[in-house]
Amino acid sequence: MTKVSLEGQVAVVTGAARGVGELLARKLSARGAKVALVGLEPDALKQVSDRLHGESGFWHADVTDHEAMARVATEVKERFGKVDIVVANAGVANGGPFVESDPLAWRRVIEVNLIGSAVTARAFLPVLMESRGYLLQIASLAAITPAPMMTAYCASKSGVEAYAHSLRAEVGHKGVRVGVGYLSWTDTDMVRGADQDEVMRELRQRLPWPSNKTYPLGPAVDRIVAGIERRSSHVYAQWWLRGMQGVRGYLPGIIGAVGQREMRRFEPRLKGVSTGLVGAGGAADEQRQQVISP
Repeated sequence: MTKVSLEGQVAVVTGAARGVGELLARKLSARGAKVALVGLEPDALKQVSDRLHGESGFWHADVTDHEAMARVATEVKERFGKVDIVVANAGVANGGPFVESDPLAWRRVIEVNLIGSAVTARAFLPVLMESRGYLLQIASLAAITPAPMMTAYCASKSGVEAYAHSLRAEVGHKGVRVGVGYLSWTDTDMVRGADQDEVMRELRQRLPWPSNKTYPLGPAVDRIVAGIERRSSHVYAQWWLRGMQGVRGYLPGIIGAVGQREMRRFEPRLKGVSTGLVGAGGAADEQRQQVISP
């Protein structure tokens, strides 16, 4: 597919304070894009914005807030004159047995990852239609294969994958391309936060190769940038994820059988597994909830 030059393009990246979002913003900026950063941590967003190569701005907003994201979309267009690219990257995660999970944390994963992605698209699709632009929805290996102890995250990422595929058919005739980005375990604060729990770390290490590895952030984001340049329908941050598409129909049965064995093995240790949001991004989201709680 022909590459689209990013020079002069206006790109919006949610969840841009760290990890995939931060590095993606930096790489888009290095290729000449003007970047709008969106997230919950204004100080961190300002630091990212200040380090970018070209013109940029940052907006403090919760992606699940319809009014806030509509305001962001209006202000970004006023600032830059248009929007060509939107990357719905904001996300949180939790782990642990579903029956003993924190119901508020479980619900929040769905709200941020799925509802927040839809709110982001709803806010920015009108300006993307004007520019005949590109929406990239960040999903995960978790959209392709289920995993025990990750019910909320798998549900949310399966949901955004299905939603984005449906949306592609709706808006394609209006000139907007929609892509889905898939990442395996990548070296971010979210993954490092999950690995702080001994049981979750050991369970991940017992996954079959190559899904048991943590992959460097840089090459993963390079692949995402290449997908944005091509306006790709599917973007794979690790080379082997493309091959998973062909076998995904078999995976629920396999994991259902193997997962039972692993859960039986770890059963005595499951009571101590943390069920809250993980990593620095999860901490920022929990702090937001404390601020707005009466």
